[in-house]
Amino acid sequence: MATILLADDDPLTMAGIKLLLSQSIHQVICEVNDGTAVLDALPSARPDLLLLDVNMPERSGLEVLRTLRERGDKRPVILLTGRISDRRVYEALQIGLNGLVIKASAPQHLLTCLEAVVQGRRWIDHEVLQRAMELSLTPEDGAAAGSLGSLSQRERAVAGLVLRGMRNREIASELGIGEGTVKVHLHKIFEKMGVSSRTELALAAARDGAED
Repeated sequence: MATILLADDDPLTMAGIKLLLSQSIHQVICEVNDGTAVLDALPSARPDLLLLDVNMPERSGLEVLRTLRERGDKRPVILLTGRISDRRVYEALQIGLNGLVIKASAPQHLLTCLEAVVQGRRWIDHEVLQRAMELSLTPEDGAAAGSLGSLSQRERAVAGLVLRGMRNREIASELGIGEGTVKVHLHKIFEKMGVSSRTELALAAARDGAED
């Protein structure tokens, strides 16, 4: 069970998120409605995880995340947002974001994201990452090394599932291939993209979208 600090300046959204979380084993131990209050509450509340609205008064969820990481606080942070630009996604991933959920899809995805983050994985809304990938989905002649456009069709499929937070066994089942084949594809993807981990792959995908 994880203890959660929940921050959102909209009472209706706060109530809806609390209702969703009541269906999990995790517990909301602190509720605040602005970014400064988040930082003020941390020493006494000592939550395991922070669930923050991106757009709040005083300090945004992104600003709170940045402050925490600058302080060396590595507690997981999940951001909630109505919409977010590819560039801000890239910035959040660089800082050390653990999860991102679009509010409209929270009823379907929030608990999935929460469970993934509690287990030490990163979970970013699929459509947010898909936007970044689609910018380079169709490779052109001479596609640059280090871009998603340099990947083969199968490698892009594997990369897309990795960015959804799926593990090798789940990817193999989804694509109807062996787990060993997934590992081979991942090795090639990492080599082409110039990365060495799933986290670096997510950063590279977001960068492609931000720089297009």
